[in-house]
Amino acid sequence: MRLDKYLKVTRLIKRRTVANEACDGERVLVNGRTAKASYNVKTGDIIEINFGQRSIKVEVMAIAEAVAKSDAPAMYREIP
Repeated sequence: MRLDKYLKVTRLIKRRTVANEACDGERVLVNGRTAKASYNVKTGDIIEINFGQRSIKVEVMAIAEAVAKSDAPAMYREIP
């Protein structure tokens, strides 16, 4: 699954266009490297998103095309 779509499906970022812009602005890192929106996300990848002062780091636990809002947090694990 594409990185921008994964960020939207997991609701880490609300809209796919915003996720795409974050990737283009080099604010999204996968496994320590900047990633394009077209990056193919795999289980076990570490995704880091930087928005201004806020930064979130998660590990990909599962990949699914569509999930309910309540099930979205099960697709990743936050890393402190």
